[in-house]
Amino acid sequence: MLVRELTTDDLDAAWELGRFAFGGGQERPASTSVDVPGMTRYGAFDEAGRLVGKAVDRHHEQWWSRRTVPAADVGGVAVAPEARGRGVARAMLTALLAGAHDRGAAVSALYPTVAAPYRAFGWETAGVLRTVDLATARLPRHRSAPHLTVRAGTPADLPAVADLYEQVTRHLNGMLTRRGKLFDFFAADGGLPGDGITLVEEDGHLVGYATWQRGSGCGADSVLTVDEALATTAEAARELVGVLARWASVAPTLRLCPLDGGAVSVQLPLEAAREHERNLWMHRPVDVARAVSARGWPDHARGVVDFGLTDPIAEWNTGTWRLAVADGAAELTRIGGEADLRLDVRGFALLYAGAARARSVAQAGLLHTTGVEPDALDLLGVGGPAHLLDYF
Repeated sequence: MLVRELTTDDLDAAWELGRFAFGGGQERPASTSVDVPGMTRYGAFDEAGRLVGKAVDRHHEQWWSRRTVPAADVGGVAVAPEARGRGVARAMLTALLAGAHDRGAAVSALYPTVAAPYRAFGWETAGVLRTVDLATARLPRHRSAPHLTVRAGTPADLPAVADLYEQVTRHLNGMLTRRGKLFDFFAADGGLPGDGITLVEEDGHLVGYATWQRGSGCGADSVLTVDEALATTAEAARELVGVLARWASVAPTLRLCPLDGGAVSVQLPLEAAREHERNLWMHRPVDVARAVSARGWPDHARGVVDFGLTDPIAEWNTGTWRLAVADGAAELTRIGGEADLRLDVRGFALLYAGAARARSVAQAGLLHTTGVEPDALDLLGVGGPAHLLDYF
C-alpha cells in the first residue's frame, strides 16, 4: 500500500470515494475539484494504483485560554468497502500525523462516525456538539433595552462579527480561531453565511449576533435554524433571544447549537429542549511538548509533575516527561528514567481537554500508577473543559 498526498489528478476518485462512504448526492462542491490552501489531502493506493482510502488534514488553529494552538483537524476519512479491515486507515492517519507534526501542528480533533477505530490511533472522546430544538414560542421575551439597536447584517458587517466571535471564544479551550488560509478560501465570495444575520449593537458597537437559515414553509413543521448566536453582554443576549422569539408565528421550531455557559445559552429554556442531533468529537496531541507550551494556562495554576507517556502512532511523544506550570505558561521537558505515573496517549487527550480527572483516567485504564496517587496529573487539565462549535 502506498500513502501519499493527493494531487489534483486524484480528486475525482477522492470525491467518488467520499460520496460512496458518506452517502452524498451527485452534486459536487467546487472545493473538491481544486487545491484548497490550508488543507492537506492524503490518499492510500493499492498495488494496482487504485485509491482505496482518503483523509484530510485541515490546518486549523484552536483557542486554548487566550493563546492559539496549531491544529491538524481531521475530516473526510473514508476507506473503500473492499479495503476495509486491512490497515488502510491506520496507514493514512499515521502518515497524516507525521505530516502534521512536520508542519508544526500541536493538537488534533475529529468527528468520528465510529469512535473505536480512532481510539486505536490515539484519539479520545472529549465532548459533544449538540443541536437542539426549542419551541420558538417558549423563548423568553423582554422589553427591548432602549440603548440597544437591532438590525439586519450585511457582508460589510462580517469583520465585526468575526471580532465578536473572537471576544467570546478566545478565553475558552478548543474553539477554532477561524483564521488562516483555509477560512480565507471559503470566505472569499464575501457573501453572508446562511440566509441572514441579526445584529445587536450598543453605541454603534456590535455586542451580539445570530446567523440563521430560514428554511421552507410557515406551517407547524417549519424550522428556523440558527447556525450561531453569541453575545458579549447579558442585555445583548436577552435582546437577541427576544428577536428570535418573534419568529414564532412562521417558524414554530428554533434549532441551534448552544454554547455551554454562553451568554445566549443561559437565556434559553434548555430544560424544554429536544435533542435533534449530537456529534461526538475526539481529541489527541500531535506533539505533546508543543501542545503544552503553545496553550495558555490559568494564572493561578502552579506545579510540577513527572509522568511517562506511550503513543504507538506518534512515537515522538513516547517517553518520560516533566510538566512544569507557573505564571500562565507551561513547559514539557524530557527527563530520564521511569515515572510513577504512566499515561496512555488517550489519557493525555482526556486530561488536556479537561474531559476527565486523573482518577477517572486511571479507573479507565489509561493511567497507571506505582504506589502514588494520580491526582497530581490533574494539573494537565486545569482551565476547564474544551468546546467545539464548528463541524468539519
